Amino acid sequence: MAQPLVNLSQWYTRSLRTLVYATTALAGTAVVSMTIITTLDVLGRALWRPLPGAYDLVTVLGGLAIACALPYTTAVKGHVAVEFFFHKLRRRARIVVDTVNRCIGMALFAVLGWQTILYARALRLSGEVTPTLELPLYPVVYVVAVVCFLVVLVILHHLVHPGREMIRP
Repeated sequence: MAQPLVNLSQWYTRSLRTLVYATTALAGTAVVSMTIITTLDVLGRALWRPLPGAYDLVTVLGGLAIACALPYTTAVKGHVAVEFFFHKLRRRARIVVDTVNRCIGMALFAVLGWQTILYARALRLSGEVTPTLELPLYPVVYVVAVVCFLVVLVILHHLVHPGREMIRP
């Protein structure tokens, strides 16, 4: 009976890792795209005319880059942490504090994801678009919501598997 649980756990971890790497690739692609667009816009301003909609594209890609980098940063435990007092605690107290912090983080990102879905829905219904290119904003906001829920799963993985790395930086 233990074998199917091990297989399910391995499948879950592999799937989660794949999703984290996919969002990381999306974040990297967004950053490279922002660089290319900004370069073309600057060159265009100097030589002939600026790239139309560069501001819109860089704004949307910047939001995607920041959001899509969150799962990887969480998976490698790359967030800034002040651990001066944490290391002064006894082992059991550190476990309790760490568990409470992870639960608060999961709750925070779950609420953030839910509220982001509501915001994306409102943007879709109102027809909100970018100023120049008139690109709809709601798909990007839905991606942010999905990423928030992915962060919840990454934190849950760290909670269930304390001390084990999910991804090595």
